[in-house]
Amino acid sequence: MKLLIIGTLEGHMTTASQIAIKRGAKVAAVDSIDQGLDHLRSGKGADLVLIDVRLNVERLCKGLEAEHINTPVIACGIEGTEASSAAGAIRAGAKEYLPLPPDPDLIAAVLEAVAEESTSIIHRDPATQRVIKLADQIAPSDASVLITGQSGTGKEVMARYIHAKSRRATGNFVAVNCAAIPENLLESELFGHEKGAFSGAIARRVGKFEEANGGTLLLDEVSEMDPRLQAKLLRAIQEREIDRVGGSKPVKVDVRILATSNRNLQASVKAGEFREDLYYRLNVVNLSLPALSERPLDVPLLADYFIKKYTEANGLPARPLSKEAQAMLQGYHWPGNVRELENTMHRAVLLASGDEIGGEAILLTEAPAPSPAPSAETPNAAAAVSQPPETTQAGSAAGGDGQPLVGRTVADVERDLIIGTLGHCLGNRTHAANILGISIRTLRNKLKQYSEEGHAVPAPGES
Repeated sequence: MKLLIIGTLEGHMTTASQIAIKRGAKVAAVDSIDQGLDHLRSGKGADLVLIDVRLNVERLCKGLEAEHINTPVIACGIEGTEASSAAGAIRAGAKEYLPLPPDPDLIAAVLEAVAEESTSIIHRDPATQRVIKLADQIAPSDASVLITGQSGTGKEVMARYIHAKSRRATGNFVAVNCAAIPENLLESELFGHEKGAFSGAIARRVGKFEEANGGTLLLDEVSEMDPRLQAKLLRAIQEREIDRVGGSKPVKVDVRILATSNRNLQASVKAGEFREDLYYRLNVVNLSLPALSERPLDVPLLADYFIKKYTEANGLPARPLSKEAQAMLQGYHWPGNVRELENTMHRAVLLASGDEIGGEAILLTEAPAPSPAPSAETPNAAAAVSQPPETTQAGSAAGGDGQPLVGRTVADVERDLIIGTLGHCLGNRTHAANILGISIRTLRNKLKQYSEEGHAVPAPGES
């Protein structure tokens, strides 16, 4: 991973960088916030920024936010300084506070936490094994790959796996979420811009294509891209060159394109929402990830992994799943897939109080499916995990009180479903959008409408 250090702290930051290098990180160091921003704008990139807490952490975080540079920031201070420094840095936007002089194990833990999305895929089910076998076959090539599947099935993890297995593994892996960035800024995010190209372009910035030069570029949720921008993307892929916003000459690039979508792109092509020529450029190879309900043997393995992860992260004692809890996990249909399972186990770790994680700590989004999960002897019988009837699901989502749907408007039911799901996700907009199967932009627009209509909308952290 790439680490950017801003500041000195009497040599302690140098010591931290030496530890990081020994742990396999590539480290760059600058003295000021302006130099740090220039480093990130230039396309050199960073997976993590360490900053001297005596510098203006808030200015750095706001600068990154204003320029849509999504790099986590960790503030560093000399051990024994006032706790207010750490609290102030967190309020300013830092993800964590690291005391110095640095402890090697602590530095290693920080690096591991940031690089949490590893390239290994935890699996046991034959359905997952088949997909991984195909991924291994096509990874060494430079062919574009379209990774499809429901939200929460692990499409970005699969993209990182392909990159790690490719001939470009030593190059950069750069991901851009086409659904999370406003349409008017996505062009600049992808292709970069020159100083003064538009309001707010205070300096020249290299885009994701140039940052990924020699490596891999992931276009996450490419189906959300505006049709006008699709034409420019098609040209960049065909000609292997891009035009910066406000630029006067094209820039040559060498990148492998991976793309993900949770929608049926063929249907979007027929509906005129997605360019057919771009679809075929991206879909040289298609990897379709199965839903979690279609790979039931992965559920207990993933559950154990997430329990261990969040037990260690929260400093809690290790607890096994009770038989009741195991049965609940195996009998559920997981509409939010792996992401919902992760959230469920995170909550369970926090709510468990006995020697085991019992059924009372397993809070599910919807009513469990009436059919039992397939047994280990029938791994390919994933279809046996049946969905509950539509009316039962909708009634549960509309408040869980079993009230009939007859007599209610579609808008009312949709509002209750969205707000209920958001509350279940503790106000996390991204997770709620993934479970609901809608874009984050659509969710935000809906929540704005509900707030204006006087309905209570859970804030982040609220259930």
